[in-house]
Amino acid sequence: MLPDTLEQGRRLADEALDRLIPLETEPPESVHKAMRHSVFAGGKRLRPILCMEAGRMVAGSLPAGIDELGAALEMLHTYSLIHDDLPALDNDDLRRGRPTCHKVFGEAIAILAGDALQTQAYEVLARLKCPAEARVRIIEEIARGTGTVNGMIGGQVVDLEAEHTRPTAEMLEYIHRSKTAALITASLVSGGLYAGAKDSQTAKLRAFGLAIGLAFQIVDDVLDVTQTSEQLGKTAGKDTASEKATYPALFGIEASTRKADELVNQAFAELDSLGERAEPLKELARFLVERKK
Repeated sequence: MLPDTLEQGRRLADEALDRLIPLETEPPESVHKAMRHSVFAGGKRLRPILCMEAGRMVAGSLPAGIDELGAALEMLHTYSLIHDDLPALDNDDLRRGRPTCHKVFGEAIAILAGDALQTQAYEVLARLKCPAEARVRIIEEIARGTGTVNGMIGGQVVDLEAEHTRPTAEMLEYIHRSKTAALITASLVSGGLYAGAKDSQTAKLRAFGLAIGLAFQIVDDVLDVTQTSEQLGKTAGKDTASEKATYPALFGIEASTRKADELVNQAFAELDSLGERAEPLKELARFLVERKK
């Protein structure tokens, strides 16, 4: 059942994060407080959950130690949010219903907290309890997914440069596939690799991730213009105010919602041959487009 999957995944991810991130009392306290402020602000833990469920699908049960891989992915995701909220980028005051990191700790500590979460993530990845070859492939996969060429940072750069312009559909898809779908895809593929996925299974997880990752960001864009700040836990209408490149701005809300549904159906087709084992991932994909925050 989806609620059980979400709850178990969130709990395992939170326990691993609490275990792996230095305590607030560990010097230097300021940066550790900032890291924990942002990490434990109530995120959905979707990337760790997708990672763990990909591993479960491949192995038939949840592989031991995969929660630490999920935690590393969440550290990388949170680092990107801390930096994205900075005045030099999106200049946002609210994230996950709480004041953003730089509003509480100042810009310098927020930058360093994001940096620290990124380096902490790779320390965790280097110690993963899986064969060395799989560990190297996982690190490469995640580094690529967060990098500049078709990865998260590259997508953020093009997103920033596209503000106050009218982007083409191709540019918009590049931004979304790179900024959001790349890390979601890396989460699924790395979970599969951790569990010993064959190349054919890895290819299916990659195609599934690219489709649901793009659908997730389209829905995020739609929610930005249809929900309140209280509902979202972050500042609503920010994309419109910043003249961001979004699907609703280019195609409208109805067409954007249809596009997200089509992408989820494409994602489902990628996993059809894997039978019942793929059902939890399909349920998660549907949840991503039906969510309200």
